Amino acid sequence: MCDTCGCNVTPGNAHLAHAPQPEGVTAVSVLRGLLSENDLQARHNRTHFDAHGVLAVNLMSSPGAGKTRLLEATIDALRDELRIAVIEGDLETENDAERVRAKGVAALQITTGTACHLDAHMVHDALHRLPLDGVDLVFIENVGNLVCPASFDLGQHRNVVLLSATEGDDKPAKYPVMFRGADLALLTKSDLLPVLDDFEPARAEAALRALASRAPLLTISARTGDGLEGWLAWLRGELRAERERLATHPPASPSHPHARPRARMLP
Repeated sequence: MCDTCGCNVTPGNAHLAHAPQPEGVTAVSVLRGLLSENDLQARHNRTHFDAHGVLAVNLMSSPGAGKTRLLEATIDALRDELRIAVIEGDLETENDAERVRAKGVAALQITTGTACHLDAHMVHDALHRLPLDGVDLVFIENVGNLVCPASFDLGQHRNVVLLSATEGDDKPAKYPVMFRGADLALLTKSDLLPVLDDFEPARAEAALRALASRAPLLTISARTGDGLEGWLAWLRGELRAERERLATHPPASPSHPHARPRARMLP
């Protein structure tokens, strides 16, 4: 799909796309090469997360589904239990990173310009500026978009997709790639369900199951806290599972260190 809209080329991989190509190399082969390079970079990122015992969670949704509000509520709930860091992705502004920093958590904003998704190269650059020592969870808040983010491995361990009550309950049917690849689906802004007569949670779950997805679907409201405990329990369980995996299969050392703090990082 990104081959069609042209967003394969991002600020993170433009140096690869614009490099001189041998005679006979076509645009299609260059794009395939970019995706291959992305996957290699993603594996490197994942090794880096593993080396620090960090669970990396990729949050995806359409714009306005409540990803940042969910992060704020999660940080409040887990601040005495787990250490969290956040990588934010938006086309412009640092608004979301500033909201997260206000909660006392390190947050790095990636502004993608015209690119409608994050890629592994952008996340790798962020990791050079995001110290992970002592961190338990890294959330990657992807650019609001239900299409292109599903096509790019960032090096995350889990994919979580948000579907808000203000969207249609047929979103899983309309955007199957995103929802089919999710490890967890969250029905957010559930506090609005009583006043919405055109969103039926059962229809949303039926659309998800029609994709042969076995991902849990949790209904939550980050504003009221309803259902939040289920989300927190899922995070604790996935972090425990990753650490058990790493205890059995220790990660290889990353090929180069990433920790290179800059003054902009908080706290």
